[in-house]
Amino acid sequence: MNLSNLDSKPPVLNVMLQRSALFSLLGLILLCVLWETWLAPLRPGGTLLFMKALPLAFAVRGVARGSLYTIQWASMLVLLYLMEGVVRVMSDPAGPSIAMSWVEILLSSIFFMTSILYVRPAKRAAKLAKKLAEAKLVDANNPAKPTV
Repeated sequence: MNLSNLDSKPPVLNVMLQRSALFSLLGLILLCVLWETWLAPLRPGGTLLFMKALPLAFAVRGVARGSLYTIQWASMLVLLYLMEGVVRVMSDPAGPSIAMSWVEILLSSIFFMTSILYVRPAKRAAKLAKKLAEAKLVDANNPAKPTV
């Protein structure tokens, strides 16, 4: 494969995927706070478990700006919320908590999928740029070979 013919264009990132990730993140934060304070708290009157939304809040600014770094680490963080939703669907007693768990699973899955799809073009462009740089380095270190 001749890499010297390929252009290293900046990646085109999908704004709709970024917005979907942002809205699902905001929805997940809102769900976590409302769930543990008003909708279906573990104890009557609510608990401090609503603070589980705090780590997600740190990602809002970066996701809103489309920061690839922030979206990448937030996509790994949201897997904890997906896991919590699955555990609570299986273990909570029947009632509104089960519905909240399904919503948490849905929102965290949406965030994860949209963030992965948003970052993918940038990852591909970075991999291509690395290959181009390596190919240029190899070409610079090897003098032209005489043809036989």
